[in-house]
Amino acid sequence: MNKEKGDATAMRSSLMKTFILASLSTLLAASLMIFPKEALDASIRGMEMWWDVVFPSLLPFFIVSELLIGFGVVTFIGALLEPLMRPLFRVPGVGGFVWAMGLASGFPAGAKLTARLRQEKKLTRIEAERLVSFTNSSNPLFIFGAIAVGFFHDPTLGIVLALAHYLGNICVGLFMRFHGRDEEAFQPQEKKKRPSIVEAFQLLHQERVRDGRPLGKLLGDAVQSSVRTLLMIGGFIVLFSVLNKILSLIGFTALLAAFFSVVLTFFQLPNELSLPLISGLFEITLGSQMSSESTSTKLIEQVIITSFILGFSGLSVHAQVASILAETDIRFKPFFIARICQGFFAAFFALLLWFPLYEKQQESMKQWGAIPVFLREHSSSLFQKSWFFLVQFGSLFTLFMLILSISIWTKRQLKLEQ
Repeated sequence: MNKEKGDATAMRSSLMKTFILASLSTLLAASLMIFPKEALDASIRGMEMWWDVVFPSLLPFFIVSELLIGFGVVTFIGALLEPLMRPLFRVPGVGGFVWAMGLASGFPAGAKLTARLRQEKKLTRIEAERLVSFTNSSNPLFIFGAIAVGFFHDPTLGIVLALAHYLGNICVGLFMRFHGRDEEAFQPQEKKKRPSIVEAFQLLHQERVRDGRPLGKLLGDAVQSSVRTLLMIGGFIVLFSVLNKILSLIGFTALLAAFFSVVLTFFQLPNELSLPLISGLFEITLGSQMSSESTSTKLIEQVIITSFILGFSGLSVHAQVASILAETDIRFKPFFIARICQGFFAAFFALLLWFPLYEKQQESMKQWGAIPVFLREHSSSLFQKSWFFLVQFGSLFTLFMLILSISIWTKRQLKLEQ
């Protein structure tokens, strides 16, 4: 009897889910027909962001990461970093490689590499869930070039935003080390001794031999795998760019902003930042830009909201990560909780670092007419120049790599047919 009631409840829940999903997709399709021009403009904006910036900035890191995994370098690094990563974050040493690549290349490199290592059985599911929670972050180029210089027109803000963001990352890693303790309690824990350099090199050689792919095939696989992932990422960027615009046009964003204004009031932040916050919850670039353009609020309030948006990373990135993790048994829920935590951690650190790293330096500049070397304008010029170079020539790189990927795929298909 109880089983029948449970089955009936599950059926009703499933039918309700089907009805909601079908209704939402129908409403989205209707909105695209009602607002075709606005949807097209939003789609072009998302496409330009992917074509000019995201693809050329992520592809080299993705390809190099695949090569490093294939050649066994990741295993070598993991053996050396085991004494650091295991006590701090309760993940294997290979997590240090994922963390470094995630910091350097930005979203969603950490998720892709974590999923890849999980597929290689180098991580347990719990370890993968811990690792993916703190290895996804904005890269320095985006924080300094796009946010600090492009939106706020103040390179010194990049120091505050970057430190707050990466300190929040570390705090999330330390917090998530407690994730899954109950599940691990039932698993036998094997004690691993610290390997020597010679043993690490032996592991590197064994991994390369086990992979066995020749260089040409490894390169081809790396390019094709990376391009497929980036095509998926591009689709999500365009989708959420359009979705954000549609929600704004039908007034749903304004409705959510009214609710979040109450939350902001609780944290003693102005209501004017509720709309940028809502936009940032969907897509970090638009939210950060709107926050920087909120002239009726104080700069520190804009920075706190922007720092939260960067930490949360936006539902667009969440969807990209969820799609990557779906290829494994890694659960998405721990990642989502970690993003919320990092948003609050980053906002807190932005507030904490504001006076010593920004206001105090501004006062020193006014008093002495000078600025410390690490905060000088030209110290951030590298990020600024790199960002503008990427925007200017990124599209040509994207076109070249897409043609190369199509050529590799076509050549392999012709070989299969012969």
